[in-house]
Amino acid sequence: MFKNIKNDLPASIVVFFVALPLCLGIALASGAPLFSGLIAGIVGGIIVGALSGSQIGVSGPAAGLAAIVLTAIGALGGYENFLVAVVLGGVIQLVFGALKAGIIGYYFPSSVIKGMLTGIGIIIILKQIPHFFGYDSDPEGDFSFFQIDGENTFTEIINAINFISPGATVIAVIGLAILLLWDKILSKQGKIFQIIQGPLVAVVVGILYYVLTSSSEALSISKDHLVSVPIPDDFTSFLGQFSFPNFGVITRPEIWVTAFTIALVASLETLLCVEATDKIDPEKRVTPTNRELLAQGTGNIISGMIGGLPVTQVIVRSSANIQSGGKTKMSAIIHGFLLLISVILIPRLLNMIPLSVLASILLIVGYKLAKPKLFKTMYLLGWKQFVPFMVTVLGIVFIDLLWGIGLGLLVGIVVILIKSYQNSHFLHIEDKSNGQHSIKMTLAEEVTFFNKGAILKELDQLPMDTHLTLDVRKTRYLDNDIIEILDDFSEKAKNKNINIKLISESGIAENPQSYIEFINLRTK
Repeated sequence: MFKNIKNDLPASIVVFFVALPLCLGIALASGAPLFSGLIAGIVGGIIVGALSGSQIGVSGPAAGLAAIVLTAIGALGGYENFLVAVVLGGVIQLVFGALKAGIIGYYFPSSVIKGMLTGIGIIIILKQIPHFFGYDSDPEGDFSFFQIDGENTFTEIINAINFISPGATVIAVIGLAILLLWDKILSKQGKIFQIIQGPLVAVVVGILYYVLTSSSEALSISKDHLVSVPIPDDFTSFLGQFSFPNFGVITRPEIWVTAFTIALVASLETLLCVEATDKIDPEKRVTPTNRELLAQGTGNIISGMIGGLPVTQVIVRSSANIQSGGKTKMSAIIHGFLLLISVILIPRLLNMIPLSVLASILLIVGYKLAKPKLFKTMYLLGWKQFVPFMVTVLGIVFIDLLWGIGLGLLVGIVVILIKSYQNSHFLHIEDKSNGQHSIKMTLAEEVTFFNKGAILKELDQLPMDTHLTLDVRKTRYLDNDIIEILDDFSEKAKNKNINIKLISESGIAENPQSYIEFINLRTK
């Protein structure tokens, strides 16, 4: 694990700077204590990172759960009651892992996964534009189109243009210039520029800028445009930031409903993120999904026990890890320790970091996820790939992550049904001599009830006095619905003077009275 420390340590610092505002912002968007987001980030990094089988995935509080958490805290009567649901949700995830439910993640089409990555990239860019210009009315981590501040993604950008903060914008531009210079030029000039990452330099310059311009009326940055980590007065007040679950409400049905909702949504987001990060992993490693559910379940139990938000594997931090050269799970674990150490030892220093500088870092992350050439690549793959891809992207941008993925998956299923309809059989017109049509229909290897419409249409279109050869020798699964169609058609065939020759593994039959007697197929 330590042989790649020269890659993992710099990557962990970048992930730390990405995770810090997101942990705080998601807690704020969830209506939870700010410290609860940091707890979830620390647990996600250290605990889940250690237990996970993913080498490059990073876990922490997820934007996709913010709306659920916000609603649940109010409905359950307080944060301590909600924590019981978080713990139980973790237990349910352990059950999911034991039942090997992780395989669900493999049933999402590649086009939807690529759409998810691209959609998240676009939404990161759109959401960071206001922060880049020093307009911070909507917290970091609010990725839904309709925001908690009453605006939407696009009206927020328009408002930002009307309320530009000069100081925040200046340092954001400087930070972005540093990042581009590091990425395009300096990183290729020597190992020192690979060890010291551009985001670290940008943040240090941001802190120096804040200190040096604090007396300037025009270029200074006000405190509401800085990171806001809770600062305890002493050790007792630090411990007072932890909350503990009220297990006295464990028998309430709504607690269990919320727990199951958290477990289901967190597991789904995790599995989708695992699939996505495996796709963009340069080494193409495969994450064991059932082990990931066990790791996430353990993380949620621990996070809930000490007052943290629910955790999932999250694509923004995971992609930042990959883009920064992270090689093993050590980068995720170290980022967790960096969060822990920094909130204990240097919270005041963290609170000097301009949010606009962190926005510039996230803009680069977003762009690398949503490069324009990917749209061209998906378009050239054909409509069956492009349409689910675009539906997923638009759903994420205009609604939220889960809706976007759900709509993309729905369209992907429709595409499968259309292709299944088209590919249920092969139809060959062999001979039209003597005024008689001779047609051969060869059924595909697997024919299910999805293919009923296509087969019915072709059979109904057969003209009078046709000789039909029906070949099912290559078919390994034939749904009972299809056999019933064939049985029903045998009656219609008599009225239209259609002669049927059935060729199956059982032999050849002319105008069989019952097709099931002659079709001897394996029903795998």
